[in-house]
Amino acid sequence: MRVLVLTLFLVLAACDEPMIIANVPAVITDPSKIDEAFPPSIVELGIDSHGARMNGHIYLANGPGPHPTVILLHGFPGNEKNLDLAQAFRRAGWNVLFFHYRGAWGSEGNFTFSGGIEDVASAIKFLRDPANENLRVDPSRIALVGHSMGGFMALQGGARDEQVKCVVTMAAANFGERAVLSKTDPAALEGFKQYSDQLIMLKGFNGETALAELSSADESFDNQSLAPKLAGKKLFLIGAERDQAVDIGVHERHMRAYLDSAIPQMTELRLDADHSFSWHRLRLAHEITDWLNRECR
Repeated sequence: MRVLVLTLFLVLAACDEPMIIANVPAVITDPSKIDEAFPPSIVELGIDSHGARMNGHIYLANGPGPHPTVILLHGFPGNEKNLDLAQAFRRAGWNVLFFHYRGAWGSEGNFTFSGGIEDVASAIKFLRDPANENLRVDPSRIALVGHSMGGFMALQGGARDEQVKCVVTMAAANFGERAVLSKTDPAALEGFKQYSDQLIMLKGFNGETALAELSSADESFDNQSLAPKLAGKKLFLIGAERDQAVDIGVHERHMRAYLDSAIPQMTELRLDADHSFSWHRLRLAHEITDWLNRECR
């Protein structure tokens, strides 16, 4: 690998003009030609969700579009934002919208899990609004990509929106399983409760409010129950075998539930990785981008 990188560097250094290297994936290659009227850019956004302003931004792909667009959903509480993936998707021609749920990281309102589901719907609505056509979004090609809690939100959002055809999850959580524990064995969630008490970036949220919301949640909080509403969509589920935050068993139960429901267009990838896929970032970018381009463009 070091020899290959050095060889590419020397070849590029010897050229007077930029060149495209054959077989170098777009996700790790800057565009060779920039559209002067519609260059790649970033736009800061305020997205309304039920009367509260969510902070966000969108990475705009090169060219006039309209472009297929990913909504990238962060986890709980969102320390890992996966913006390296956002940049990779954009280099491959996708717009990428990233936002913070209500009550998270300075967005207005208070944070709740059910509110996060509503916020995904608000973000989709924002991208489809004709008033935002300057963002060069193709409203018929919106994909949800989520990590951890963001995977939960992606499955929930995809199940609730008939027009969203593509959902990607990375180490997806299932708060429906924690909702069951909150009723049957709350002591098993003591660590989760204590962790929630530390999350100062989530406004109006702590361990007590988390357990109270979970204990009152209905069956729809269980991602496995969403199978009938996901049946017509394309799913890419990625699991991490060394996951220390969301056990690989959660991923396996998602897979079994969806396979039992005979969802025909489902892809699985298991990686020898921790919860954040710390040593598989380029692999993750390649796998998801290839799948999006193959299944969702």
